[in-house]
Amino acid sequence: MRIEFEGEVLLMQEIIIDGEKIHTKEELHKAFAEQFGFPEWYGGNLDALHDCLTDIREKVIIRFVDYDELEEHLPIYGRLAVRVVRSACRDNPRLSCTVDKDGLEDDDEE
Repeated sequence: MRIEFEGEVLLMQEIIIDGEKIHTKEELHKAFAEQFGFPEWYGGNLDALHDCLTDIREKVIIRFVDYDELEEHLPIYGRLAVRVVRSACRDNPRLSCTVDKDGLEDDDEE
């Protein structure tokens, strides 16, 4: 993704978490692991997700698209995952997060 800010071009990786394609906790963690290239020891749980996200060293935007679908498939766990990602964004200034809900984008904070 190419972003221009105050005349400077910034490159940022974009990670898409598509709620329409995710039906289980395992699929959610697999999506993160594959797109970020997490190490084999990634535990596939929310604590491990937070740990790996706070170790990211390049600029990344995480976009949850079709979040309503994710919430339908994983009502509690989907919301918890977004909270964990937002927490990691607060802890790691290289990360940002958006949530596409009912066609609207909700940037970063709740």
